[in-house]
Amino acid sequence: MADKIATRKAYGEALAELGAKYPEMVVMDADLSKSTMTAEFKKVYPERFFNAGIAENNMMGMAAGLALSGKKVFVSTFAMFAAGRAYEVIRNSMGYPHIGVKICATHAGVTVGEDGASHQCIEDLALMRVIPGMVVVNPADAVSTKKLLAQVAETEDPTYVRLGRYSVPVIYGEDADIQLGKGNCVRDGKDCTVIATGIMVNEALLAAEELAKEGVEVRVIDMHTIKPIDREIIIKAAKETGAIVTAEEHSVIGGLGSAVAEVVAQEMPVKMKMVGVQDRFGQSGKPAELMAEYNITAADIVKAVKAL
Repeated sequence: MADKIATRKAYGEALAELGAKYPEMVVMDADLSKSTMTAEFKKVYPERFFNAGIAENNMMGMAAGLALSGKKVFVSTFAMFAAGRAYEVIRNSMGYPHIGVKICATHAGVTVGEDGASHQCIEDLALMRVIPGMVVVNPADAVSTKKLLAQVAETEDPTYVRLGRYSVPVIYGEDADIQLGKGNCVRDGKDCTVIATGIMVNEALLAAEELAKEGVEVRVIDMHTIKPIDREIIIKAAKETGAIVTAEEHSVIGGLGSAVAEVVAQEMPVKMKMVGVQDRFGQSGKPAELMAEYNITAADIVKAVKAL
């Protein structure tokens, strides 16, 4: 069985590595550094780490100011407090002037678990995607997290990176070719395509294995970059397989499913199903139990493919 590593853990390790490469890099956190794993950077570069306290709006404003002064800024808190509480500051202080702060938000989705609805952000991809010029990234595993963060660090664009609390299997090998803005076909098939993001990529692969036993060949695409989305790989999948299922640990409104549907509707209309949270808030529970409750498991992807 593949090793299981939370993408937030890979993020902490990546920060420490990137800090050596970029002397102008600073990291900020809203008093959650042990949970977001920014503490890994703090251990190595304490003079370049800033704890803004439980003041997320102020932290985002500080981050924008530091970036304007020439710093390469990574800023972290839980997704609910980053995308939610600080939305207006991100929009007006980073999005509008197009300042390249990297907002790396952890503890997204229902797999946050027992913390419940107040902390389970299922709207963040939609909120960040709608900000003009904002890049939106949702890695599937530890390897892709590190590879994508290395590329994010090189850009001048404001970027939102979604990271999870839940440990997930490592899908990619260290030599994998993962490019920002380009979807990855991680399994080929001709009967249907599952386009997944984040932790749902592993669920999609499990579903594809199950369907293969019944003679159904499913293509699985890891859409780690939600914006700008890889239109080419979506259109190709629509043409070649004729049906698409999207899978995300996020509301089906405004997230990956919506982004894919926008491309399909304009370029190559095919039948679609969306596996995701169906216009509900989260609740307290074990991650695996919540995935089953909200119908975002491999079994639910299997049902969606069969329905098409």
